[in-house]
Amino acid sequence: MRSIAVANQKGGVGKTTTSVNLAVALARQGRRVCLVDLDPQAHATLHLGVMPGSHPLSAFDVLVGGQPLAAAGVTAGDSLCVVPSHIDLSAVEMALAGKPGRESILRQRIAADPRCTGGAAAGETFDYLVIDCPPSLGLLSLNAMAAVDEVLLPLQPHFLALHGLSKLLETIELVSERVNPRLRLLGVVLCMYEAGTRLANEIGRDVAAFFAGGDAAHASWAAGRLFETRIRRNIRLAEAPSFGQSIFDYAPESHGAQDYAALAGEVDQAAAVPRDAVRRVA
Repeated sequence: MRSIAVANQKGGVGKTTTSVNLAVALARQGRRVCLVDLDPQAHATLHLGVMPGSHPLSAFDVLVGGQPLAAAGVTAGDSLCVVPSHIDLSAVEMALAGKPGRESILRQRIAADPRCTGGAAAGETFDYLVIDCPPSLGLLSLNAMAAVDEVLLPLQPHFLALHGLSKLLETIELVSERVNPRLRLLGVVLCMYEAGTRLANEIGRDVAAFFAGGDAAHASWAAGRLFETRIRRNIRLAEAPSFGQSIFDYAPESHGAQDYAALAGEVDQAAAVPRDAVRRVA
């Protein structure tokens, strides 16, 4: 199973939109996917048409109440389940204060789930675990990074976002050195992209050059790349969550659906490419 945290400490960059539509796109391509919503705002949960609190258990119960991952899962479509969020997640740091190993609780829950470890019956094992992180680098994001192998970074193409990139890379370095040596940056995807603007093109070139020229790069992000797919600014992507639908259900012919299908293809293909052979692209 591949495990991917979608993370950016800056809000409003397309993180939840990417988490949901990437998960749905992978499921539509025949992969079995579990989406874990770790954002107390529960936007990924709502995006998939699941009302927070409508299920007896949530991600909070998994982290704090000791509930298994399987017990909290809700079917959200063919080959797709979601572990819903709840506002209680906003108090997780207080609830786990002083608890030893609190940054690794989610990893333990995943390791105990046979669907995640290959121990389930044929056709029940997950191919992908996707985690929607909150817009912060607190305990919830730390749990996500301690539990996964890869981090996907959605980035809005403006200059202030580059500062956020460097901060997240520092966090990935720290987690890989102290908590999860498997953790690696999968790549950066540009969201809300407007190809006709000079700024968007300049940011794309800068990010690609950054990864291409990293002689002193840390091992945790040395193989990072800028994905070829650009998620174009599209009003349908903004409308879809209010209907509790992915872009593929709400507007299957839109640019948003085309872009996320293409991104899912790139992400899926990346599994077959050795990290030291990744070709960095502009």
